Amino acid sequence: DGLMRFVRAPDGSLVADLKHTLPGRGAWVTARRSIVAEAVRKGLFKRALKNEVMVATDLSDQVAVLLTQRARESVSLANKAGMAVAGFTKVETALRSGQVICLIEARDGAEDGRNKLKNLVKSTGADNKSAIPCFSDFDSTDLGLAFGRSHVIHAALMDGPAARAALARLQRLNDYQAKDSVVPLTPDLMRDIHVTDETARINAE
Repeated sequence: DGLMRFVRAPDGSLVADLKHTLPGRGAWVTARRSIVAEAVRKGLFKRALKNEVMVATDLSDQVAVLLTQRARESVSLANKAGMAVAGFTKVETALRSGQVICLIEARDGAEDGRNKLKNLVKSTGADNKSAIPCFSDFDSTDLGLAFGRSHVIHAALMDGPAARAALARLQRLNDYQAKDSVVPLTPDLMRDIHVTDETARINAE
């Protein structure tokens, strides 16, 4: 669960197989940005794949972009399925309702607004509220794209299949960026990544 697969494409270039479905021999690397960068620097992919392979020097950055896109798309699907809200007031209301499983705060948002929502999580009093994770891997423009707006600062996911799939992808992006893991990737959550992605898309459509 903590690994990332890379394969050699027909043109000889190295590509990240984020869904673990591409054919051919795979090279598995710990899913951390710093470790992918180290594997590139040491030329380890050629050794693992036992073949000549063209490896981009900025491969670790490219993977970060792909993971960000996948996480953003998954949040967008959760929004279309009615399992996400955006805007301070809507997020605050959702938190008070007890339905929120995840906060998403744009990293370029004002600190006071972000702290108010985080403090609300702590002040609700319910035991499970302290476990609500908060992600800040998007800037306001990226987060806005997920909701069809020019920019979004505050967002939240409510429990449901599409939201859990988005949560898993947000955690994967967070882990890749070498930040503290805020949600353990349990077997049930990992299954959600594979099972509910398509379900979420169907529900959203």
